[in-house]
Amino acid sequence: MRAYHVTIGGYEFTTAEQGPQSGPPVVLLHGFPQTSASWEAAAKVMAAEGLRTIAPDQRGYSAGARPAQVEAYHLAHLVSDVIGLLDALGLPTAHLVGHDWGAIVAWHAAAWHPERFRTLTAVSVPHPRALSEVLAAGGPAAEEQRQRSAYIELFRLEGGKAEDVLLANNARALHDLFSPLPELAILPHYHALSQRPALTAALNWYRAMDLRTFATVPNVKIPTTFVWSTDDVAIGRAAAEACAGCVDGAYRFVELEGVSHWIPDQEPVAAARAVADRVRSVDA
Repeated sequence: MRAYHVTIGGYEFTTAEQGPQSGPPVVLLHGFPQTSASWEAAAKVMAAEGLRTIAPDQRGYSAGARPAQVEAYHLAHLVSDVIGLLDALGLPTAHLVGHDWGAIVAWHAAAWHPERFRTLTAVSVPHPRALSEVLAAGGPAAEEQRQRSAYIELFRLEGGKAEDVLLANNARALHDLFSPLPELAILPHYHALSQRPALTAALNWYRAMDLRTFATVPNVKIPTTFVWSTDDVAIGRAAAEACAGCVDGAYRFVELEGVSHWIPDQEPVAAARAVADRVRSVDA
């Protein structure tokens, strides 16, 4: 693995690479409350398949890219960081992959800048408009998804209240978010996010989020794979299946039975296979 820093818009992002530099570039975006380490095992499999993986610690997670203002974590800035990463590395295009919050950023990036991405693989979180449409439709599916998404209100609490809850009792609540992952998989993220400045920056993604804009995200036009797992506590089947209607390009839905929300950690081979298959669909 090669680790280095990339300067984007005056901020310094810690970045990890695996695989041959001559391979198709694949940008891996992590979610909350994780770091680029969440992709390490899957990236190793992708590298063995000849892919060049590029996994940044995103805005707020990299110590050198941690602005204090909540507004600095709007999705427009998070997407701009991804475009800036490509520019800094001299990459006209790349394949894009995201898990959890990284998937939300990836969906927006692919919808807004289709000319910069060859393919998209989103893991766990569907197209934002799919989520919005399920919630707006009402009925049992909407109520189920609302209950699954209730945690967001805690994470949006300001004045240090969310941090207090997550960091109490040696960050027990933060630790428990990772269930059912083994301790070894949890430690890198627990160590990074149990520091209050890092946790505040990560929670600012939620505080800056405007859910009303999810309904306006355009369809994605590039070849896309969405990977969802049946034991995901945050995303229900209705939103997962609605994702297909938000993609105009070639689309594949991969369903993993009995797997939790933490797909890259729990099933790195399956995650890597979904990415490699999507990359090869255009880079055969």
